[in-house]
Amino acid sequence: MEQIFADKMIKGAENLGISLSKEQIEKFYSYYEILNEWNKVMNLTAIIELEDVIHKHFIDSISLVMAVKEIGEKESRLIDVGTGAGFPGIPLKIIYPNISIVLLDSLNKRVHFLQEVIEKLNLTGIEAVHGRAEDFGRNQVYREKFDYCVSRAVANMATLSEYCVPFVKTGGIFVAYKSGKVQEEMERGRKAVEIFGGKIEKVEKFILSGTDAERELVVVRKVKKTDKRYPRKAGIPGKEPI
Repeated sequence: MEQIFADKMIKGAENLGISLSKEQIEKFYSYYEILNEWNKVMNLTAIIELEDVIHKHFIDSISLVMAVKEIGEKESRLIDVGTGAGFPGIPLKIIYPNISIVLLDSLNKRVHFLQEVIEKLNLTGIEAVHGRAEDFGRNQVYREKFDYCVSRAVANMATLSEYCVPFVKTGGIFVAYKSGKVQEEMERGRKAVEIFGGKIEKVEKFILSGTDAERELVVVRKVKKTDKRYPRKAGIPGKEPI
């Protein structure tokens, strides 16, 4: 393992108040290697330089602690919607092993990649599943069963809330990872968030460690059950946001 990788991971995590063990650093490095290997044959991420992966994927993923201070303090369930190459779900699992995690993605090839990462990193209490958020959000096995839902997927706040809020228990939290200034998008999406049973509680703004990129974590608290009409059928939330 490259020393520069370990040093930058340690410093980035320390900036978030997180202390990494040697085993955790090794898991992150293995993850980086598997990501690089698979990325040669399928487009998992455009971010492949070592330092960029550290800051823009790994540290960014675990920056959830900036918005949810209590994350990892007790056993809980989390779903990562539109996880892609496993962000933020897998880094969160490495840091907080007591959280039970579901990684949901609509592309089967990515799910195969995620399953290999889970196996090679010897992670337990985490599964990668193939499907669309609209379908899983109506499935009683997943609907309103999670303490936390997170997503770094690219979608406007109204659409993303329809994908994500139905997964969260009343009293639980949905966190949307956003870049740049989201004030206008939030104002447009506030009504939709409330329709799905959520309430925007706060927005945590900071500069992502090791970069000059602005990061905003939008925290939505689930205040009431989601109406059974939502989420609508697959494809509709993206085409016709509320």
